[in-house]
Amino acid sequence: MDLRDYLTILRHRWLLIASVALGVVALAALATWRTTPQYSSSTDLFISTSQASDDGQALQGSQFSIQRVKSYAEMVNQNEVTRRVIRNLDLDETPAQLSGQITATSQLDTVILTITVTDPSPERAQRIAETTADVFVGYVGELETPPGKDQATIKATVTNQATAPTSPVSPQPLRNLGLGLILGLLLGAGIAVLRETLDSSVKTHKQLEELAEAPVIGAIPFDNAADGAPLISEIDTYSPRAEAFRVLRTNLQFIDPDANKKVFVLSSALPGEGKSTTAVNLALALAEGGQKVALVEGDMRRPRVAQYLGLVEAVGLTTVLVGRVELPDAMQETGVSGLSVLSSGKTPPNPAELLQSRAMVALIEQLRAEYDVVLIDAPPLLPVTDAALISSVVDGAVLVVRHGKTTADQVRAAVDRLEGVGAKPVAAVFNMTPVKSGRYGYGYGYGYGYAPTDSDSVEAAEDRPEPMSTRRGSKRRADTTQQQQQRQAHPLTAPRRTDRSGDLDAVQDAVGRQSRTRLDASRGLEDPEPETDHQRGERDDES
Repeated sequence: MDLRDYLTILRHRWLLIASVALGVVALAALATWRTTPQYSSSTDLFISTSQASDDGQALQGSQFSIQRVKSYAEMVNQNEVTRRVIRNLDLDETPAQLSGQITATSQLDTVILTITVTDPSPERAQRIAETTADVFVGYVGELETPPGKDQATIKATVTNQATAPTSPVSPQPLRNLGLGLILGLLLGAGIAVLRETLDSSVKTHKQLEELAEAPVIGAIPFDNAADGAPLISEIDTYSPRAEAFRVLRTNLQFIDPDANKKVFVLSSALPGEGKSTTAVNLALALAEGGQKVALVEGDMRRPRVAQYLGLVEAVGLTTVLVGRVELPDAMQETGVSGLSVLSSGKTPPNPAELLQSRAMVALIEQLRAEYDVVLIDAPPLLPVTDAALISSVVDGAVLVVRHGKTTADQVRAAVDRLEGVGAKPVAAVFNMTPVKSGRYGYGYGYGYGYAPTDSDSVEAAEDRPEPMSTRRGSKRRADTTQQQQQRQAHPLTAPRRTDRSGDLDAVQDAVGRQSRTRLDASRGLEDPEPETDHQRGERDDES
């Protein structure tokens, strides 16, 4: 992965990173709150030699003192010194315990020795520091006095008395919380990258194409309102989800473009990927485009199509396959012109046997002869074999894959299930894709609306030219008036327009008139006046 991939992971996993960071900061705050405050008190000792008689001896004495200071720093917290301090202060500690509270440091190339004592009590820290300095001064005198002499060659003098500290040196809340935040962010980022690396779900266009071995012809953006309004006829016509199904409708036409009649199976690897809603909405979009569409509810185990469209479920595919009713009698018309639905009927005990029967093959051929496009909503591929059986007798399968949920292994297994019966996926559809995503956006639907404003809609309605063809003029005007009234009453839930031929005729008429105007202008001619009936009659007589 490159830097852009890491930045994308951080952007998409920011909630995980923030949660981990806050958790670590909370732990740091808890540890800080439970830690006993520690106070430190320091005192300084000056190490010097005896009085020198000349400059040469003074220089030698200074170098000797510097060397001694380094050794004294290691001797301050030795047991002999701490034992004397405990005896003088009558402390209830062992020499080893007190040794852990005392530290000694020396500055480079100086004869200053600093003794620091840390203790939960500031007064006690001061007393131990003072006593340690006094004890060590006497201890140095004993060590540096030659045998038979009364004066030591090196002496230690207290130059800075220990004082009682006013604030603790530990814990440091700001430092601890800052380190906890940095550590939490690093840990959260590491977990996010690890999860992204171990995540085998399908998220990219290229990945799905490679797994399905078929082109991705559409991507349906995730919509929070889809549970309450699953059909595109129930939402605004300019919504991103509705536009995504129109894009899917357009791309579906490029699959086997030489065939006038097409039959496709829509299935998924597992339940819950949105195959039924995709099938219904795709059928609505195809019917809206002027095609004659048949939607077959081939999922006899968990039928959903009839519920979405409010149709009768008792009579359908099973009753036709067993010969109780004829196909034309079982087909149900919907409120959308050009869309007919064959529901599943009663749930049979042997769905797989019915779907692979000769009656099913004959039914598919009969539907192919009567409709432009036939869509079959089939069960998931991995739990049962129904979808694979149907796919073997149709033009191909359209595999619906849920973005970020379906794993690569599941897609690969679904493709293998199809190939096992001699079928293959002819296309794939990404469902529930992120609306805004720099990584997954291109080709998946950006989620940008392009609906006209209210003023634009009014102006367009007033300035719309008369269509060239009046073949469906009266019906179109009546439908348009009714739909405009519904949209004014319910602007967000008005039903979708199912006939756009009037708009197409109006556009063609306007384009034709603009073309003639530009052509006359290029020739230097004025706009011609309309020809009257009298002029038209004279022209006919002359001809």
